[in-house]
Amino acid sequence: MTELFGKSKGPAPLSERVRPFNFEDLVGLESIVGENTPFGSQIRKDSLSSSILWGPAGSGKTTIARIISKKTKNHFSSISAGLSSIKEVKEVMGKAKRDWEEGGKSTLLFIDEIHRYNRAQQDAFLPYLEEGSVVLLGTTTENPSFHLTEALLSRCQVVVIPPLSKESIKKILINALEKDEKIKESIEEKVEDKLLETFAEISSGDARFALNALESYILHYPKNRRRDPESVVKWLSKSKIVYDRSGEEHYNLISAMHKSIRNSDPDAALYYLYRMLEGGEDPLYIARRLVRVAIEDVGNADPVALRLALSAKEAVDFLGMPECDLALAQTVVFLCACPKSNSLYIAASEVKSDLKKGKRFPVPLHLRNAPTKLMEELGYGKDYIYAHDEEKGIANMECLPLELKGRKYYFPKETGYEKKIKEWLDMWKKRKG
Repeated sequence: MTELFGKSKGPAPLSERVRPFNFEDLVGLESIVGENTPFGSQIRKDSLSSSILWGPAGSGKTTIARIISKKTKNHFSSISAGLSSIKEVKEVMGKAKRDWEEGGKSTLLFIDEIHRYNRAQQDAFLPYLEEGSVVLLGTTTENPSFHLTEALLSRCQVVVIPPLSKESIKKILINALEKDEKIKESIEEKVEDKLLETFAEISSGDARFALNALESYILHYPKNRRRDPESVVKWLSKSKIVYDRSGEEHYNLISAMHKSIRNSDPDAALYYLYRMLEGGEDPLYIARRLVRVAIEDVGNADPVALRLALSAKEAVDFLGMPECDLALAQTVVFLCACPKSNSLYIAASEVKSDLKKGKRFPVPLHLRNAPTKLMEELGYGKDYIYAHDEEKGIANMECLPLELKGRKYYFPKETGYEKKIKEWLDMWKKRKG
């Protein structure tokens, strides 16, 4: 069986050596495991319900599980969804059932990266959770709504663990400097406060990254180099980038960029754009979203927006990264500055809503072509009025099916170019009489 909490066979990194063994020593997680919190109360009473710990890397999920493993009086077992085989999982579940039937004790089963299990594998846990032989404690960096089955989620509480704050990371680093023997033996000069703040900043809430960066700096940073934050970060080669092209952060950032553009905020929109580009996002994916923004949020308020968005897509195709970034940035800023209208979006939604309600009525006979004699005899095209032959350029003729006569979908706003469109449509309506 793939046990996760065994002793390390080699020298442990700093992040492992200073891992807390008590809830009181956890930094930045008081709102999650504090005595007066629902989750913290369950742990201290050893009455934990099946739980999913959802949070980013280095936020303390595994540390919480390890502390629980030392506190519980139930049987405890741990496996990794990324490393364990189906055979191992079945062995664990079988043993848990036997222990429960023979001694009446449940098994607290810790599963790291539980989102890696497929639907069938997740469903295999359900009978054991249902009967009580297993209490599940799973961790995931992925949104449980997307990666865990509804049946499993309905039997678990989801505990959301946010990224650690910059202040909490800094406190963790200070604790490591004061308490870890290897670090105290190796350190030759005081680590400046500004440098600790830099490690906390580039970690993006990941304590493991910050601690390992600190250890690398103390043990390996060249003595003859400048020790200012910029030089150290450059030496570390790159900062921690919290971005997963296939995970939730992918959707969070593209959504944030879209909504910032909708709210005409170029600074925020540019920030999220470059967060994605820095994280390796496909620039064509971003370009496609900008085309959608031009249609959905600008629409006829500025028809030029769509042309510019499509031009940005062409620039991405032609230039590629990194040169195409400015084409995307130019489009983002232009879309932010554009007058906005969602009239087209609303009109399309209303039409689709009517169709979903079954409002699919026959096309009026006068709007149908009559390419055959039979169709002409049946009235196809009868009473059709050719608008160009009319003095006012429009015919007094109903084009919607009779059942939808008078139905309005498109209501242009008094915004940008759409104001002109509204004036034209009002003019045609007046001429139609």
